[in-house]
Amino acid sequence: MPLTQLCTQPVNFNFMLEHLFGSKTRYRLLRFFFHNTEKSFFVRELTRALDVQINAIRRELELLVKSTLVEETTAPGHVDQTKAGASLRKYYRLNIGSLMYPEMQALLMKAQLLDEQVFVDSIREECGEIKLLLLTGRFAGEKDVQTDMLIVGDVKVRNLEKVIASYEKDIGFAIRYTTLTVDELYERRHMMDKFIYSIFEAKHMRAVDELNM
Repeated sequence: MPLTQLCTQPVNFNFMLEHLFGSKTRYRLLRFFFHNTEKSFFVRELTRALDVQINAIRRELELLVKSTLVEETTAPGHVDQTKAGASLRKYYRLNIGSLMYPEMQALLMKAQLLDEQVFVDSIREECGEIKLLLLTGRFAGEKDVQTDMLIVGDVKVRNLEKVIASYEKDIGFAIRYTTLTVDELYERRHMMDKFIYSIFEAKHMRAVDELNM
């Protein structure tokens, strides 16, 4: 299903979820953890990623730990334990064993799709004449793809940078993106470019496809 058919009122749904969770910070923390299900984070990492004051992060983490959706851990495997203080920090991660996990996953997955719709609409309205926009990588759960977005057309790069930076601040992670003109795309496909073919062969969503590719 095209992304543009998912919802007609995404902003109202997110506003509703913020009230449902009782805190915008709590909602953003949960979204961040569900975007990063295999990682653990210490408090200052979360404050930097979400641009939220440390006391607010600590308060919400305490509540989420009590709810069982988030759990504390020490020096997870992906962290370099030789770094100073790594073994002493408290880390936090999503608790996929929580009884609330399946229901919360379904709810936040819908919220993610609606957020992506708003993001795509902003790109189409502000960033030039977009002929093709594919979401892959972190948007589609593909770990081996080297980009998260392919944007083809007459792209206004500065506008695109602003839209992406705003969305990154909201979701808490960096987006890798690739821009091409239509001619560049056709040329690279004709040359059997491995990078381009890896994008089309991976799981992806075609948010815009005026090229019928």
